[in-house]
Amino acid sequence: MSSEIREFNNIKVHTQYSICEGAVKIDDLANYCKINKIKAIGIADSFNLCGALEFAEKISKVGTQPIIGTQINIFIENIIGKISLYATSEQGYRNLTKLSSLSYLKNKKSYESYCDVDDLINNNQDLIILTGNYNNLFGKLFYSNKIKIFENLMTKLKSKFKDRLYLELQRHSETQEKNYENYLLKVSSQFNLPLIAGQEVYYLSPDMAEAHDALICIGEKLFVDDQNRFRYSNQHYLKRSDELQKIYSDIPEAL
Repeated sequence: MSSEIREFNNIKVHTQYSICEGAVKIDDLANYCKINKIKAIGIADSFNLCGALEFAEKISKVGTQPIIGTQINIFIENIIGKISLYATSEQGYRNLTKLSSLSYLKNKKSYESYCDVDDLINNNQDLIILTGNYNNLFGKLFYSNKIKIFENLMTKLKSKFKDRLYLELQRHSETQEKNYENYLLKVSSQFNLPLIAGQEVYYLSPDMAEAHDALICIGEKLFVDDQNRFRYSNQHYLKRSDELQKIYSDIPEAL
């Protein structure tokens, strides 16, 4: 394996436009990029592209390459879950906006916005797809023991996206991650698909974890001391490249 040091780029930043989920203000992010001389950074707000223009303008002004993406829900076999999509061109951005709009306009059956697999396939040009974490679409299929559906969907997407489909590993010290990662390593070999290291970034610094937890409670209309609610770990801050190199030291090619 090459001894070259691989630099990690955070491409899954959730800004304040990820309603009741993200707590990253774009002005603060731009200032962070300027101070730390960040080469590239990506936005991946959930279910919308409302912050894309502001993000692109303010991030590019400080000399950082903006990467435009979003997370949309896909509906399959009575499961709704997120995938991450990134534009590689102007046409890709058009497809992002089309899919984002479709998820709201065509859905009549659920309070959640979603597209179906055919929507995704029919508008795949110049889009990169990341499979997401254990709580996203593919993770939900895995933990629902819908392995055959998972693998059939992987086959279908690979035939259309070709080399624009990545299996995403995430390590936030959350118990659900390990079993899912072990399965993804198997899928990577089975389908000859590349792995990519990812981090869901919801806030800039570690000391914001408690405030972010309160934000999640507001969105879910739950109390902070509710013992049965879903909790994120305190590892969803914007990590530096050297931190990620340590976290993925056993699989540096994912960086």
